[in-house]
Amino acid sequence: MLGDIGPPLLIVAAVSVVLGTVLQRVSGMGVGLVVAPTLSLILGPVAGVLLTNVTTTFSAAFIAIMLRRDIDWRRYRRLAPLIVVGSVPGALLVGAVDRSWLEIIIGAALLGTLLMTAIARIPQVSGPFPAAVAGTAGGFLNTAVGVAAPAMLVYAQATDWRQRSFAATLQPIFCTMGATSVVTKIGVGAAPISELPPMIVIGLIVAMVPLGVFVGGVLARRVSAEAGRRVAVVVVTAGAVLLLGRGLGHAAGII
Repeated sequence: MLGDIGPPLLIVAAVSVVLGTVLQRVSGMGVGLVVAPTLSLILGPVAGVLLTNVTTTFSAAFIAIMLRRDIDWRRYRRLAPLIVVGSVPGALLVGAVDRSWLEIIIGAALLGTLLMTAIARIPQVSGPFPAAVAGTAGGFLNTAVGVAAPAMLVYAQATDWRQRSFAATLQPIFCTMGATSVVTKIGVGAAPISELPPMIVIGLIVAMVPLGVFVGGVLARRVSAEAGRRVAVVVVTAGAVLLLGRGLGHAAGII
């Protein structure tokens, strides 16, 4: 339970939200990459990913308003309908798998998708089918593990999507994914909303998200999107390794 953790861990949670929002403002992605492994370590995989989904919804909405002139709404309309399709099996997975195995799945999924985007040669594609696959995969990953960025990054590379438009259009996509994930998981009973005390959630969002957006806006004029992505990758890799190790330890009875 979020209400049961002490002030030091609450500070860590708040810092992760600010850092993730800063990276998202700079590079277009970052909240899920940074916040999901951090909050999953602090709160457990179910409550941690649920809070990540809530945070993603609000941070992406804030940033979308700032970047609205560069949003490609045609691409958004291609991707958005399939988010719900992918979200349902993601929610069912969260409800069916116990905590240790869910930590293993989250850690392995994060490492696997990061590795794929780093070393795989992505062939160029076009048409509605790649958007359908990306939307479905993104909805599933966002609901199950709180991180849809790798699926979107593969789609962007495969369709040669310009970075400026890509970073802006990701915001309404992430906002839709976050809201859909929260509603779906609560709807199927996979993640009780009672695990997230309202005052703490509101405090994190009201205090941390605007701060991250402001700082990110300042840094966006001085730091390249590529540098922001590299920092996000380092943070999420460390978090994913720790999460995977803890899940394996629990499953083996070592921890």
